[in-house]
Amino acid sequence: MRAVSGRLHRMPHVFEPAPTGRAKCRGCGRPIAKGEVRFGEHLPNPFGEGEMTLWFHPLCAAYKRPESVLLTLAEAPQSAPDPAALERAARASSAHRRLPRIDGAERAPGSQAKCRHCKERIERGTWRIRLVFFEEGRFMPGGFVHIDCRKAYFEDNDVRDALLHFSPDLSDDERAELMRACGVEPGRASSEAQRT
Repeated sequence: MRAVSGRLHRMPHVFEPAPTGRAKCRGCGRPIAKGEVRFGEHLPNPFGEGEMTLWFHPLCAAYKRPESVLLTLAEAPQSAPDPAALERAARASSAHRRLPRIDGAERAPGSQAKCRHCKERIERGTWRIRLVFFEEGRFMPGGFVHIDCRKAYFEDNDVRDALLHFSPDLSDDERAELMRACGVEPGRASSEAQRT
């Protein structure tokens, strides 16, 4: 924050090229390459004075911090990835309060976890959606939801783009299986969710 006429003024969020390759995306945990456009969200520091900046890949931010992206999209540089795709993802995520919790999908390695929606156990080997909650500038693990409980929990049945985006380690066959579990023919998944 900067003092402006005796009061504190919050720095705006920003799209900018990454000056180094050291920062990791807060949304997916992967490095942001040097020169790649990144999104910086400026927030009050919950642990001390001033502000902190959280860095994201733009599409990760659109899914997980949609309001901040929508506030800043007009200032995105020409080199930013597809602004229309960023806006679509951010508007979809901001329309349903739980969508930003999506952190990908996986097959359950055991049967201990319970679904946050129906409270039933998630059987080993079945698809589950990982959840995170944003607290004090961090994404904290928040449990799981059955793939079949997605519409009731997220209040939206169309979560495939976010699921694929945050599941980059799935093989092509696993991605196709996940889409079928969502009731979507794999070839019909939108281009936004294709592996990058």
